[in-house]
Amino acid sequence: MQIQTPDWVKHAVFYQIFPDRFARSKQPRQQLLHAPKWEAWSAAPTLQGYKGGDLWGVIEGLDYIQSLGVNAIYFTPIFRSASNHRYHTHDYYQVDPILGGNQAFRELLDAAKERHMKVVLDGVFNHSSRGFFFFHDVLENGPSSPWVDWFRIQGWPLSPYSGDRDANYDGWWGLRALPVFNHDNPDVKAYILEIAEYWLKFGIDGWRLDVPGEVKTPGFWQEFRQRVKAINPDAYIVGEIWGDSRQWLDGTQFDGVMNYLFTGPAIAFTAGDRVVHELVENKEYQPYPALSAEGYASKIAKLLALYPWEIQLTQMNLLASHDTARLMSIVNGDQASVELATLLLFTFPGAPNIFYGDEVGLAGGLDPDCRRGFPQEADWNQELLQIHKQLIAIRNNYKALRIGEYKQLHAQGMLYVMARIWEREELIIAVNAGDTSETALIDASFLQTQPNQILYGKAEVEWNQGKVSLRLPPRTGCVLSIN
Repeated sequence: MQIQTPDWVKHAVFYQIFPDRFARSKQPRQQLLHAPKWEAWSAAPTLQGYKGGDLWGVIEGLDYIQSLGVNAIYFTPIFRSASNHRYHTHDYYQVDPILGGNQAFRELLDAAKERHMKVVLDGVFNHSSRGFFFFHDVLENGPSSPWVDWFRIQGWPLSPYSGDRDANYDGWWGLRALPVFNHDNPDVKAYILEIAEYWLKFGIDGWRLDVPGEVKTPGFWQEFRQRVKAINPDAYIVGEIWGDSRQWLDGTQFDGVMNYLFTGPAIAFTAGDRVVHELVENKEYQPYPALSAEGYASKIAKLLALYPWEIQLTQMNLLASHDTARLMSIVNGDQASVELATLLLFTFPGAPNIFYGDEVGLAGGLDPDCRRGFPQEADWNQELLQIHKQLIAIRNNYKALRIGEYKQLHAQGMLYVMARIWEREELIIAVNAGDTSETALIDASFLQTQPNQILYGKAEVEWNQGKVSLRLPPRTGCVLSIN
């Protein structure tokens, strides 16, 4: 079969927003609470505290987001919930009133469309919460509840709060707060598919699926794709799968996954021994041990051989997320590591995704610390912000960086060089992750042009009879094109 993925994703730069932490509205709005007890914005985040960010605040921040060159937003969950992260869904048809409710989301979608920006929502369809109406009915009415078969119940009575007794139902990772759906129940499947359709008709551009690998019901995600694409053939379906995702990327299920198989090698190569191991150990991605250029090239070659090219172009590539420590903290504050990894991110096939605040140097350890409030402008790393803007602009200006062929040219020591090629648009990207200057003589006779204009970074470049001599200072990278 011919695999088809949404063309717009191939040209997208995503900005991931954790709604409680991006911005509180500065405008007078109809508020759910008149004297809310929010955590101090700049205080360290806690597991259960709210900081009061809302969708009105995102609307007010769209000019800033657009100024980055971003053209798509991925929101972590926005539906009604009793948690600051909203992965404990209470009502899939209602945007959380703390965020401004459905009206705020309607206005946000309209404002985003005016800027030609796409919006992707987080779909938490593996589990619900104790506050989900159907599960609450089971708690109230026991075996007599009409919803009893919607969940995986082993016995009675249920114990949703007390750890002194068995829960008697399946919770995600054993958590009583997160009762798992019984996806084998046709009514459950119908309900979830109707939710997906409802919000697509409302105007969203796709779904990011939370832990979809835990839904084992045969054919579930195939039917999900069919129903989603029937509403909007260009809708993006991206799964949270951290490892080898071939079984989901066969063209019948997802358009891509959160590409942690890129994340790990990119950090391991650019940061090396600077990685703070306690922030990455026991995670499903591995930005360690340190990689040489050869090691990075090997892992990238395997990754690019794993999926069809049409899928590679719609992967969601990232360096950090709400489920990992912040990149600035992982690399122990080493800005060069952040810059080099960011260069790799924006020149790699697939859609780059920026976790809000990473572009201004926001730090943060493991959850909940990685979910800090977006910093005040006085605390922005302006140099890092300009680097993000520059690299995004280059990506947006060159089709080769979005859909062009990816060709490894050199990988020795700590110097990695590759080309991105689209017709006569040819770019060379080089990264020296080492502590000393690196020089390479590369056979580039296959190119139709001789890229020697430095679009980004620093390098000494000389061409001679189809060979290019590159010399890069330590801990730097560059992007070359023709004049």
